[in-house]
Amino acid sequence: MSRSVRTRPEASGQALSEAYDTALLDLDGVVYAGGNAIVHAVESLATARAGGMRLAYVTNNALRTPEAVAGHLTELGIPTGAEDVITSAQAVARLISEQVPAGARVLVIGGEGLRVALRERGLVPVESADDDPAAVVQGFGGPELAWGRFAEASYAVARGVPWFASNTDLTIPSGRGIAPGNGAAVEVVRIATGAEPQVAGKPLPPMHRETILRTGAERPLVVGDRLDTDIEGAFNGEVDSLLVLTGVTDGAQLLAAPPQHRPTYVDADLRGMLTGQPEVTADGEGFCCGGWTARVGVERLELSGEGESLDGLRALCAAAWAAAGDGVCALDAGKALARLGL
Repeated sequence: MSRSVRTRPEASGQALSEAYDTALLDLDGVVYAGGNAIVHAVESLATARAGGMRLAYVTNNALRTPEAVAGHLTELGIPTGAEDVITSAQAVARLISEQVPAGARVLVIGGEGLRVALRERGLVPVESADDDPAAVVQGFGGPELAWGRFAEASYAVARGVPWFASNTDLTIPSGRGIAPGNGAAVEVVRIATGAEPQVAGKPLPPMHRETILRTGAERPLVVGDRLDTDIEGAFNGEVDSLLVLTGVTDGAQLLAAPPQHRPTYVDADLRGMLTGQPEVTADGEGFCCGGWTARVGVERLELSGEGESLDGLRALCAAAWAAAGDGVCALDAGKALARLGL
């Protein structure tokens, strides 16, 4: 049976922190950027936790260990244990362990987070293609990762060694802007070898499975800033999602989202976890939210009314997604978004 296509953001009469038992939070662009906490993140997470919601931090960044991530969050004022952090390194290590013998050697192209995750699964990290690895794993290694590491991976992959990647995010937010992510590094090896890796991270099922296994969440809410990882991962896992606009996604990208990239809810930042979500209603040929009405005009989306800018964006989402159906909305939304300051 095909899944129904979302044509508008949903409403919630309860605060999201009450409606869901566990928040599965992305980190970069949601909780922090460039190592610094995003505005309203610390106090919003504290309030959600005090109300009984479990907080779990789910990141495609395989560089740092869960202990290091938890330490960083705690320093920011968000008390966190290593057991509250789930990384793509853990997901890919489990994936590898299911396909190679216990104690097998794995060539690591990446950081300490990958090495620790492999050891947790009883695998042995090695550094050279000449160490007879049973698999190659590639994860984000930070700006210090030497170019020769990509050559090492290419030598092994070209010999037929199975290749795995923690994730394929092409970019990663930083305090100075958008930087190349692990996906860009994976492309280097792909170009050199013509091979395709098995990928574990968001938005693919191995990451969602790892998250549920480690948290035991029964009513999870995925909270993220990226449509192609966080929101698509929630779609693939058939769970609800909250998109926050503190990271890489802007209003135009949201309006043009295909079905698998359409979040359940949209809000400005993590304060959206602490409130209900307004209803978007159909009104003739348009959609209303708050004081705004959005409709499809001649080759563009039109917006009338006034009120909170987020309500206008939610109304525009409904107009765009309903018009697109299971496709992508190509209508010009520039003037409508400009009215909202987005």
